[in-house]
Amino acid sequence: MFSDANLAAILLTAKLASIVTVLLLLISTPIAWWLARTRCRAKVAIEALVAMPIVLPPSVIGFYLLVAMGPEGPVGQLTQALGLGTLPFTFSGLVIASIFYSLPFVVQPIQLAFENINEHYLEAAATLGASPLDRFLTIALPLAMPGFLTGGILGFAHTVGEFGVVLMIGGNIPDVTRVVSVQIYDYVEALEYDQAWELSAIMIAFSFVTLLLLYLFNPNKRKLA
Repeated sequence: MFSDANLAAILLTAKLASIVTVLLLLISTPIAWWLARTRCRAKVAIEALVAMPIVLPPSVIGFYLLVAMGPEGPVGQLTQALGLGTLPFTFSGLVIASIFYSLPFVVQPIQLAFENINEHYLEAAATLGASPLDRFLTIALPLAMPGFLTGGILGFAHTVGEFGVVLMIGGNIPDVTRVVSVQIYDYVEALEYDQAWELSAIMIAFSFVTLLLLYLFNPNKRKLA
């Protein structure tokens, strides 16, 4: 059905988005919980920092990540000292870059879900002897599940659709960093519009299904519009 190049790009994109989504959910949960509960004066500054990838041009994020992970950057020097080499133009580097630019799309829905939890539920559990960890695992997490669902879907979809950061950090290496968005760019440059049409149609279908799932399963769907 698909050419070998298209199938490889689709599978690599799905692999990247799946790994990034799982890592983002793990990283975003403590950040969102802290932002939802803290009264620290630095909260606004941290929220702005987390949300910056929403407004920054992807090429800017990609440039700074490229410098930081390059041979002379702090991250690059650390990974070289550990015997890992440098991360730009590798799949691992692509995963790390994707986590940065998709972070707000996962943190914000989970934070909103935590903020909407009725404080009385947690207080009642505390009076019955439930530890903070018990209250988080048995009350907060289940009640915030719609936020996790929304964050997971948005994080996956945003990772699939990104182009600028991917090109800056990953380049265009077949079977290593050439994801769907880069493959489409390649086809357009080569004037192979039939192939570009095919992949673009898949992306449109994917976007529609993603939003359909989001609206079907998220009770706050009207707020997302």
